[in-house]
Order: sequence, then C-alpha cells, then structure tokens
Amino acid sequence: MAKRAFRYRFYPTEPQAQELLRTFGCVRLVYNKALQTRFDLWRAEQRRLDYAATSAMLTDWKRDPDLSFLAEVSSVPLQQTLRHLQAAFTNFFAKRARHPRFKSRRRSRASAEYTRSGFRWRDGTLKLAKMITPLNIVWSRPLPAGAVPSTVTVTRDPAGRWFVSFRVETAVVHHPQSTRTIGVDAGITALLTFSTGEKITNPRHERRERAALARAQRRHSRKILGSANRDKARRKVARVHARITDRRRDFLHKLTTRLVRENQTIVIEDLNVSGMVRNHCLARAISDASWSQFRSLLEYKAAWYGRSLITVDRWFPSSKTCSTCGQLVDSLQLNVREWTCRGCGCLHDRDVNAAQNILAAGLAATACGDGVRPNRL
Repeated sequence: MAKRAFRYRFYPTEPQAQELLRTFGCVRLVYNKALQTRFDLWRAEQRRLDYAATSAMLTDWKRDPDLSFLAEVSSVPLQQTLRHLQAAFTNFFAKRARHPRFKSRRRSRASAEYTRSGFRWRDGTLKLAKMITPLNIVWSRPLPAGAVPSTVTVTRDPAGRWFVSFRVETAVVHHPQSTRTIGVDAGITALLTFSTGEKITNPRHERRERAALARAQRRHSRKILGSANRDKARRKVARVHARITDRRRDFLHKLTTRLVRENQTIVIEDLNVSGMVRNHCLARAISDASWSQFRSLLEYKAAWYGRSLITVDRWFPSSKTCSTCGQLVDSLQLNVREWTCRGCGCLHDRDVNAAQNILAAGLAATACGDGVRPNRL
C-alpha cells in the first residue's frame, strides 16, 4: 500500500470562494501567531512549545474579542496548521530543514487542509465544513476504486486557480520484471542523454515564454502600488509562470514514467544543483531544466513500481573517463562536445560517454559496494 495524492481543479461558487478565502486568512494568522509565540518564548526563556500548548493557545485566541472571527471558520484547518508548524520545528531541530518562516499573504501558497472530521465524501461528491453545497470538481481522472480520502487540501495558486488534493492509500501494482538497465546523464542542450545513445532535447519551457513573461512584468511594474490594475497585472504574470510550470511538470512526468516502465535499473548522477545555480552564467538554464524535480519524480515512481534507482557520486569523472578503456583525461572544457581517447583512439560523444560511465559505475557499486569507480590510468 502507498499513500498517493490526486489533485483536481475545481470552480467554487462565490459563497464558497469567500468562505475559503476567510479560512486561508485564519490559517495564515494562526500559523504566524504560533510561530511568533514560540520564537519569543525561546528567545526569552530558552523553552520550547509543543503542539498541545499551541492548541490550547488557539482556544484562548478564539475567546479574544479581537480574534473572535477565528471561531467563524472550520477549526480543522486551524488545528492542522499547528500540526504543520510542529512538524516544521521537528525537521528543523533534526537538521533536515531550515527554521520555519512566517507565511506571507502575497508570497505564500494559500492552502487549508481538512481531515475526515472536516469534510464529507459521499458518492463522488465532496462537501467541506461550513459549506452547504459540494465543490464543483473537474474529474480529469478517476480516484482508485474504493479509495476513501484521509485528508483533503484546498489550494489557490497565485494565478487565481483553485485546486483540491485527495490523499488516499491505495495498492500500487509493480511493473513486470525487466532486464534492461540504463544510465542517465543530465545536461542543458540535451536535457537527458541515455547510455543507449538516445538524447532527449531540452524543451526550454522558460525560454519559450520569456518574451511574454517580460512583457507582463513590464506592464505590472508600471501600475500604481496598491491599485486594482496592479493586482490584475500581477495575476497575468502569475499565469505565465503557471503555464511554464505546468508544461515542465507534464513533460517530466511523462519522461520519468517512461523510464520507470521500460527499465529495471536506472542510474543517475548525484548533482549538486543548489551549488551549480550559483554560476550566474548557467543559473537560468539549470533552473529551467529542473533536474531536482526530475530526480524526485524518478525516486518515488521507482519505489512505487519496484524499480532500482542508483545514484553515482557527484565527483565521479563521468565525462572525462573513456568508457572503452577507462583512461582519464586531465581536463575537458565545457564547450568540447566530442573528444578522442589517446589510449584507444575511440571518438566519444561527451554526453553519451558520460551516461555509459554512469551506468558502469552504478552497476559496479551495486555488485561490489558503494564508491566503486573505474581505475584511473
């Protein structure tokens, strides 16, 4: 069994939209007040608060005449945001994440999470707490048969689109066993290069929309601060960003699904993307390629469908090593796309050679242990 999320777009009525917007505002307020309280207590007394303490504080806030509006929305999303804050601090103290930050009305994603006590799911219709009518959901794909949502998350993106996500627990059928193995080298000109010699062209989604994005941003910058026209212009900028993000995500989903379906073992390189984007000459292209998202999608799909995903050390010289004889060249400039090995005279395509070396190193590490690399001659 695996926990999966299914996201759908929906179109709320005006009363539903107003209720959800009030809920989003209350969720943001409760999160920020709890975070500020925990921060002040730690700075003054070096003492931590847990979820139970913040939950009791929420009850006191609802009794405050200035915060009485907190009692007008469903209590479930307010309790859930306190649980999310507790999880954020747990990850911070375990050094898995940064210190929690305050939620911004503009920059943070507006969302509210409902557990089973906060919604009613019956015959394919969803009705949230404090609402009379069910949500008008566009069912782009059906939920798994017999699946009952454990949580429902409602979000509104900066472009003004509404989405609802169902978290369900369902069985995932593994793909049939295969003998195929593949090494994958990530790049910019070719987004991915396989050890079989196939190259996936980089669609460059951001570059395709760069002119439209710049035009929308210029119009936004000319509007008066705080005006309604500026808010409209902001949504137009957000729609361009959303179009880029949707196309990129769709492309990567199809690509990773194909890799997992066709190959039993997939070997990739452990790239330091956060460090690579510090190069101001390549940061925009690297961000547009979205290597981190590609890896995260590949990881959970491989785990779901019974495939093996192997990562090779980031310092492994995959491009500079001859995949035929194993000889290592001293240096190889980034603009050199083909090179000839001095040891065996083999002509290599830089990316294909790297993918073949990544595959060999990954299979060697599986057979003999981590850290195995071809011998340097």
